Amino acid sequence: MDELSHDGNGEIRWVPTTVNIDDHIILPQIAHNNMDTDKLVEQYISNLSTTTIDMSKPLWDFHVLNVKTSQAEATCIFRFHHSLGDGVALMSLLLSCFRTISDPTCLPTLPPSSKGKSNLSISNIWSLIWQYLVKLGLLINLLFNTVMDVLLVAATMLVLKDSQSPFTIAHKSNRQRFIYRTVSLDDIKFIKNTTNVTINDVILGITQAAFSRYIDRNYEVEGKGKMWLERRMRCRAAVAVNLRPTLGVQAIAEMIEKNATVIQGNCFSFAIMPLNISQLEDPLDYVRKAKMSMDRKKHSLETRCIFYILQLIFKFFGITGVTTLGRVLSHTTLMFSNVAGPLEEVSLAGHPLAFLAPTCYGHPTGLMVHACSYAKQLTFVVAVDEGLIPDPNQLGDDFVDSFMLINEAAITKSRTKVD
Repeated sequence: MDELSHDGNGEIRWVPTTVNIDDHIILPQIAHNNMDTDKLVEQYISNLSTTTIDMSKPLWDFHVLNVKTSQAEATCIFRFHHSLGDGVALMSLLLSCFRTISDPTCLPTLPPSSKGKSNLSISNIWSLIWQYLVKLGLLINLLFNTVMDVLLVAATMLVLKDSQSPFTIAHKSNRQRFIYRTVSLDDIKFIKNTTNVTINDVILGITQAAFSRYIDRNYEVEGKGKMWLERRMRCRAAVAVNLRPTLGVQAIAEMIEKNATVIQGNCFSFAIMPLNISQLEDPLDYVRKAKMSMDRKKHSLETRCIFYILQLIFKFFGITGVTTLGRVLSHTTLMFSNVAGPLEEVSLAGHPLAFLAPTCYGHPTGLMVHACSYAKQLTFVVAVDEGLIPDPNQLGDDFVDSFMLINEAAITKSRTKVD
């Protein structure tokens, strides 16, 4: 295991060290005091956001809260420093410690990444010519979108901020609140199939609908009303995008057995995604609008360009130069991330896993949304600055309500097709 250390030149480097497991496993003694156990666990996790990991040892710790909640018999909290790796790498490493419930000797499996296939025919010379014309048009579109997206990122870093809203008016505190809500993954897939979109489109659509409900219920501009606020609101998400080839849990486990390096830092980028904040009559329109935004970003090299720009900045200016790009994140409304969890139900040391809720704190924005799948369920995790939204649990309920409305609309549409 490695730890961070300063060399003689003042630079930070990874150096091998011996791990004392007692320094990393924490078993807190929690006094109930007739307090609701769900709130007790939520409070404990929120208090962790006010502390930092000890930099004099490997940058992780493991908290075991032996308190029964409405979701599970106990709660385990893995806390990693982000310098160890990105979300996909850490998820793969974490799952290598789990085994499937159906077969305790088997490792969990992650969903395969889907790749599009070309349906163009080259059966004759005319179709071949048409294929190259289409490719030329796609190339021009790709270059144009990339240039516009990179310019938008530069403008965001310099001057372009999102509109003032309940999600950006920051009364900065040093404490984060973390809430999570779980919905049916099968229903998510049903919405996906009914609207002919991707799961990511559905997740982003639910997020847009939840924020729209929260805005509509709680805020309006005096004398101008909520509709004016929604029309004038610039609301964008910095969406984290994984650039690392998927190794799989099996490959990670083999690397651990060989004492090989498992995680090699971060390999991700982000794209700035506009969010539609408005009240729509058809709930499925949130999903359709999300699909339009996602399809637009798929025809751009924005994430790759940002990644290589970050590498150049790091090479010439070090980590201090890279942190200046955090202005891009602080000028957007929220960060958004979606990580795929195991396909099967899994257990850790014989204890079945009830849910999986990844999140993080210390990011420049006051609001972050994670989505993570696990077996037949999907969990939304909202991390919010305590001074930003007075009741984050209400926002969490909006995610569930939005999901139910969109699912009901999908069921109605499916029945209409059958009739």
